[in-house]
Amino acid sequence: MDTASPGDAVELRVHGVSGGTAERMLDHPMVVRVAGDEHAGFYRPRPGAGAAGGATAGVAVEAYRWGALTAGAAVRTASMLLLLPFLLINLAIWLRPRPPGRFDLLAALCRVLAGTITAAFMLSTIGISLDLIGWQCVPYQWCREGRPYLSWLSALPTGPRLALLSLVPLLGLHLVWRIGARSARALEGFGHPPPPRGTAAREKLTTPGFWDDVRTPAWLRGIHVAIGVGTLDVSLLAGLSRPDGSVARLLLVPAAGLLVCCAVLLCLPVPTRGATVRRILLPLRAATAAVTLLSLGYADRAGDGSAVAGQLPGYEGSVGGLKTLQGVLLVLLAVTAVRSRVADARDRPFLGGLGTPIVAATSMTIAGAFAGALVFRVADQLDRGYLPGPVRPDPPGVAPLEPPVAYWWAALAGLATLAILAGAASITYLLTARRRRRLAERVVARDYRDAPPAAAPRLDAVRKAIARSHVAEELGPILVAFFVIAALGLIAIAFDAIGLGPAQLVTRLTARPTKSALLTTYVTDAGVWLISLLVIGFVVLAYRAYRSEQTRRTVAALFDLGDFWPRTVHPFAPPCYAARAVPELAKRVTALAATGKVIISGHSHGSVLAAATILQLPPDVLARVALLTHGSPLGRVYARLYPAYLGRRVLCETGERLHWRWRNLWRDTDPVSGPVFTPHRQSGDTCGAAEATAVDVRLRDPRGVTVDPTDTVPPPLERHWPYHTRTAYRQCVRELAERVESDRRGESDLPTGRPRTVDDRGHPHPNVPGGGKASTSRPATDDDRA
Repeated sequence: MDTASPGDAVELRVHGVSGGTAERMLDHPMVVRVAGDEHAGFYRPRPGAGAAGGATAGVAVEAYRWGALTAGAAVRTASMLLLLPFLLINLAIWLRPRPPGRFDLLAALCRVLAGTITAAFMLSTIGISLDLIGWQCVPYQWCREGRPYLSWLSALPTGPRLALLSLVPLLGLHLVWRIGARSARALEGFGHPPPPRGTAAREKLTTPGFWDDVRTPAWLRGIHVAIGVGTLDVSLLAGLSRPDGSVARLLLVPAAGLLVCCAVLLCLPVPTRGATVRRILLPLRAATAAVTLLSLGYADRAGDGSAVAGQLPGYEGSVGGLKTLQGVLLVLLAVTAVRSRVADARDRPFLGGLGTPIVAATSMTIAGAFAGALVFRVADQLDRGYLPGPVRPDPPGVAPLEPPVAYWWAALAGLATLAILAGAASITYLLTARRRRRLAERVVARDYRDAPPAAAPRLDAVRKAIARSHVAEELGPILVAFFVIAALGLIAIAFDAIGLGPAQLVTRLTARPTKSALLTTYVTDAGVWLISLLVIGFVVLAYRAYRSEQTRRTVAALFDLGDFWPRTVHPFAPPCYAARAVPELAKRVTALAATGKVIISGHSHGSVLAAATILQLPPDVLARVALLTHGSPLGRVYARLYPAYLGRRVLCETGERLHWRWRNLWRDTDPVSGPVFTPHRQSGDTCGAAEATAVDVRLRDPRGVTVDPTDTVPPPLERHWPYHTRTAYRQCVRELAERVESDRRGESDLPTGRPRTVDDRGHPHPNVPGGGKASTSRPATDDDRA
């Protein structure tokens, strides 16, 4: 039951990624759930057991724990690792530099790229079941000898054998769909209104239905299933087509037409009406089923046909053509992203607006690594130790077991990418060390001017902590290099279209073809094993996530950042937990605001959920609500990563909706947080409102560098956690609660300049010139001394 009393002020705490337990959030050993369920619930200290840690007098404390939405089930968390390529391509569209227009070309390209990832997944399973097992292994006595699970397949003619093995890719497609559907069960029951007609469904966070994660995935799911099944149909018919066979070629026309139709549907806006969705998807499903039944029926009637040594006919061309198409789409995506960059320099989008193609390239790279590792390892297992490869002749009677040349190019590109990234990361870290040290020295000199000489070791530790906390800002060149390498790697696969693998190309271009080809083969093998080890590492991590709660929480923390946004690009991505968290928070805040004041306190990623909730609340509820963020990445990370949805204008709108009842606590030692409203270097403008300058409050960390007479060690470096133990935190809660009350009475006295800089007792900060007025170049600083 709810323990709130009418008229009470409630501090509602929202944790960040891997936020831990409700006991940790409330800093109290005895808690009780007052709303929600085991997946996501609201907790308070047990009545009669005392107040929560860091509680402000007269303010009840409540915690919203949503972490179990991503880390609650072992199977769900472990399976998320397998969905990583789908998650990343879905995330890519949200890094766009500006909101969508009437025709969203960027979203169309991302959706077509997502369709190629589904096709690549199907081609990898087709390569194992139809190509390696059904075509290259079972016909050879040497390969099936001692393997009763394969030998029985030799009794079947080629056509029926391939038709039977086609069930494997279909089961794989059903598996990835099932994982996403099962993971979404905990998020059900939070319906969303459809967006207004004539409005883009994902125009901005205030749009009704923005967090709907049901309608769009349902539309995309039908298309992606058709893409997967159509890819299988084309591969099966191409493999069994004969030079004089007209039936298979005739059936290839509707199968290829099905894929083209799916590509067109992916480019169209997502219908907002359920009737429109059904009117399109029902014929698509019927056509998919008809083409598949005809393809399987033809395969069953095809018999043995003419034996062709080597790979399944048409398979290598399909893989190479798909990889080449991905490279071309990636270049088009980059060009479109650059052309749609915002002109306002104050938004400062991540990598100048190239976040979308960079994350898309990452998704395709990981998908290629998964596919290549899977095909190579199965081929290695089937050939009993012989390394498969296009340049190594096999002994007579030995199954060829040759993976497509495109996977060899992918392995070589993966090796080059990792090597260059490691070098770029090391060089960037070393080259930026001096700049980060200078920044740290300025902060320490300002905060600890009167530190005695004996505190020199402690001051050095503070400088190192500040320098390390600013490493994230230096990763831009590394990611740009990754994008360029990934794009070139995908385009290089075009050599496969003319039948040239890495070794064959080197053989033609060098004077000593034998030695050069041998060296290239060794390097390519190293790339194959490297990506295989990385994939094996993912599998081990998934197993650890299944067995270990701590590992499960760590994996879920990484995915919390990726599956925050709704699935608008790939339906097999992990479900959006914010589709439940944001409306659930809005509903709870509305209920609490009906009887009193609410201060939403969001830590780290929880501040993003809190801001999204504010943007969904109606004005009558907002009149009783204030916002406190601490350790927040909103200004430092999210505004630059997602400028179209959480950029400067959106943050300004959030403050305006609250009439600037907002405080943001941050530290220089925190690697995540920073000021939300940093004045622009040229104009000095934030939101055109003087109240915005009062939002950010900088906390000195540590509180001191000398040992207090009542203590035995210096104050600790707190970095990212905790914030609620600081007196400044309680002062902000009290101030915001008073502001809600005064604004309701029309007695608000809004600050019109820079905020006061106070210590823990409310006195002017001794280290800021001007007797309590903050420097014009920095947000406010709270000394927070005991």
